[in-house]
Amino acid sequence: SAVGKGPEVPFSSEAYRISAASRGKELRLTLVPLGTGDPQDLVFRFGMSGSFRLCPAAQLPRHAHLRFLTRESPPRALCFIDARRFGSWRLGDAWQPGRGPCVLSEYQAFRENVLKNLDDKAFDKPICEALLNQKFFNGIGNYLRAEILYRLKIPPFEKARTVLEALKDQEQAKRKKPSLTLSKKLKLMRENPDLLELCHTVPMEVITTEKKLFEPDHVDNYAAFKNWLQCYLVPGMSSLRDRNGRTIWFQGEPGPMAPKGQASRKKRAQLKADPEALTPKVTARASKRRPRAAAKPPKPAEEEEEVADGPRKGRSRGRRKVPTAPALSEPEAPVKAKRSRRMTARRGRGEAGSP
Repeated sequence: SAVGKGPEVPFSSEAYRISAASRGKELRLTLVPLGTGDPQDLVFRFGMSGSFRLCPAAQLPRHAHLRFLTRESPPRALCFIDARRFGSWRLGDAWQPGRGPCVLSEYQAFRENVLKNLDDKAFDKPICEALLNQKFFNGIGNYLRAEILYRLKIPPFEKARTVLEALKDQEQAKRKKPSLTLSKKLKLMRENPDLLELCHTVPMEVITTEKKLFEPDHVDNYAAFKNWLQCYLVPGMSSLRDRNGRTIWFQGEPGPMAPKGQASRKKRAQLKADPEALTPKVTARASKRRPRAAAKPPKPAEEEEEVADGPRKGRSRGRRKVPTAPALSEPEAPVKAKRSRRMTARRGRGEAGSP
């Protein structure tokens, strides 16, 4: 299409076959002519919204940036659709360099690549951020990391190396034990899955399901995907933005490396739903001491949300210096404090205080 950002595809054939292979977050299409001509390879990255759809050529969907037409009558088109245009394609069969083994198709190589490189600085970060590093976790995205950590009850902002070093110790212990049969190994994996195993089995659940969970035109299928999710976007879960600006959903404590100055979205939602929660309870003693402060109306929930998003101010920074001369903008002092200052001044001049 005219607005597509990918390169032109120098391929034309009266009849050709399309085959596909995937690795991590990439998909390779191979166009093979049924007559004469050379095959053409394209490697796609999908971004956040990229997908393929087969539809009538006369009814192309919006954002169909690349189309492969059939010879049927009427013809159909296999379209690469990308509303946000974060996806891309490039010519050739080479996978993007710097990506590790695929969590699905190259599981053993993926596992070894992680465990032998735990001294890499990537594992100095929280586990939720390390899981998006495609050099080690090729194929894991935002919703998958939330589901994996939730199932193992791992705080998302626990240090990645701390979480994974325990697996390295387990690997060494297994090597010392007599080798188990394959059936016993599979049984142990099902009963005691570790984080690297779930990086393989959780996305496999999505792939092997009978429904097309991600087809946006079918409401029932999207509902099935929502029902499959246990943590990501699920009501009642907490969420924070990591240091890359990506939102991580979780349950329980976030962990020791959680970003400072953020309030969980779950808490903000509760405050918005219950405005009374914003108003501190004022005891009888406190209301006598500061009658005007107790009478102030509560802040609206919207104001509280804005405060929650920004850094909290310390007490010393929040205080105002009292000017030597009264100013119009000076906040009104409590009644008792005003009266005590007046009486002190009168006593200094030798006057009697009025009742």
